[in-house]
Amino acid sequence: MQKELNKIAKDTNSFLKRFIKKQKNSKLIIPMKYGLFPGGKKIRSKILIDIGSLFRLNYKSLIILGSAVECIHAYSLIHDDLPCMDNDSIRRGKPSTHIKFGESTAVLAGNSLLTMAFEILSHKSLNISEKIKIRLINEISASAGHLGIAGGQYLDLSYEHKKVSRKRIIEMEIKKTGKLFSFCCVAPLIFKNKSKNEIKKFESIGADIGLLFQVADDLIDYKGSLLDAGKKTGKDKKKGKATLISLLGHQNTIKYANKLIFKINKKLKPYGQKSKNISKTLDYILNRKK
Repeated sequence: MQKELNKIAKDTNSFLKRFIKKQKNSKLIIPMKYGLFPGGKKIRSKILIDIGSLFRLNYKSLIILGSAVECIHAYSLIHDDLPCMDNDSIRRGKPSTHIKFGESTAVLAGNSLLTMAFEILSHKSLNISEKIKIRLINEISASAGHLGIAGGQYLDLSYEHKKVSRKRIIEMEIKKTGKLFSFCCVAPLIFKNKSKNEIKKFESIGADIGLLFQVADDLIDYKGSLLDAGKKTGKDKKKGKATLISLLGHQNTIKYANKLIFKINKKLKPYGQKSKNISKTLDYILNRKK
């Protein structure tokens, strides 16, 4: 699994470096690259490639789609670390972007990475019709805005030190994390012009994968170490975050995560052996240490 992730990371970063190099230089390029590289685990891109393989999408196109996703993910982390948000000083094993460059520069670098995702999806390197490009941009925009990441981050902050129901926690975590995973799952189907019903099915699969990822992240924060995670742990409890662990407890949350994996695999059963890669990725998501 790590070998596959390393290859995806290398190919994604190579595309992004070439893409940035071709742009006119600006003072924001350095903090943008700092927040973007070397990048994280590339699990979102891995899911995108796993789903893409079900529909025989070419690898190069999937790397371009994944590059747009990684820009949005990096933007969300830069903003999430800001003092007015979660106030985190370490990200991916190094000082957060706002610690290195200042708050205002971090905000602008994050904004620039967000908009660069749309540039990538509209670029000529993605060899598809304009109609499909517009659909992809529309879908990724919804996953990043008030119905997705931004809306989830708002709920996450507003739920601190409050008693929150399981339903609301799940809704928040699907917005904060699940919506971008939903894009990773539906983008290959949009690319192949699949039916609305099939797209809806994979939106649901993506939401469950995103929820699994967030639950695993919460478990890392609960039991993990700074050295393994590359960021401070034990923050959720200190800040009174609403998580499934705070509601269900550690062991019950692990059981819930395993039920999620079973549910996702059941939905993917019609694809037979072709879904084997996704199943392996799901196990990796839950058992990772960072």
